[in-house]
Amino acid sequence: MQPRCLPHDPHPKRPDVAVPPLACDVHAHVCGPASRYPLIPERLYTPPEASVEDFTHMLDAIGVARGVLVQPSIYGFDNRAMLDALAASPRRLRGVAVVPFDVPIAEIERLHAAGVRGVRCNIVDLKTGAGQLPLEALRALASRIRPFGWHVEFLMHVDEFPTLDRDFADFPVDVVFGHLGYVPTAKGLEQPGFAALKRLMRAGKAWVKLTAPYRLTTAEMPYVEVNPFAAALVDAAPDRLLWGSDWPHVYIRTAMPNDGALFDLFSRWVPDPTMRQRILVDNPSRVYDFR
Repeated sequence: MQPRCLPHDPHPKRPDVAVPPLACDVHAHVCGPASRYPLIPERLYTPPEASVEDFTHMLDAIGVARGVLVQPSIYGFDNRAMLDALAASPRRLRGVAVVPFDVPIAEIERLHAAGVRGVRCNIVDLKTGAGQLPLEALRALASRIRPFGWHVEFLMHVDEFPTLDRDFADFPVDVVFGHLGYVPTAKGLEQPGFAALKRLMRAGKAWVKLTAPYRLTTAEMPYVEVNPFAAALVDAAPDRLLWGSDWPHVYIRTAMPNDGALFDLFSRWVPDPTMRQRILVDNPSRVYDFR
């Protein structure tokens, strides 16, 4: 039986630093109700209900104006929960969908009209933890979505792909990597795949989300083992960074974080207000087509 996740903290604190107007949380999920949006049998976890109203309450509490909902693995290709959430707040929210590699153009058009601006591809094998990169199929998908200005987002351990910068050097669309590249801190900074990710960022080919530090370490908040990885990414290419809460923090193995405290952690990673403006407002406006 799939493990049941803890519920999110319903009382996010106000961040200790000022949040700039039009800031964006680029990584969150909505879940449930299961009676309306059935979970796939092969899912890795069973989440509690986390509605779009709960999400926007969290955004309001920490002072963030915009959000991006990413299709979670529990629904497979069924994007209805995310799409219904986007319809509830179309000016405030954007989406990243999960689709088959051969998704019809008509479906892309439908998703685009609903507020979707990218597709997500999970390269982490749920059984072994290792992943394979189906580049030919990914290129075909990228060619389909390119006319719409979309990107491909990856959930993948970049340390497993030392040729990442060469693999995506001429990719048809931008690529986005979640969770700081998803390198377990125990492996250290000197991973060829992490170095390749930084080269890809510097070349203007990739974006990286400063999200979910608790997925990289077994340490508790403030996840100090993650600090060197965040610092390396900020030093490499702040123009290619995004920030997200990873709300409602499904399937985590450490204590449930407070979302205001997570924003405070980000502000310590990025103490310069001008750089925070870039990461929180300018970069997501470009990637997710906020107007």
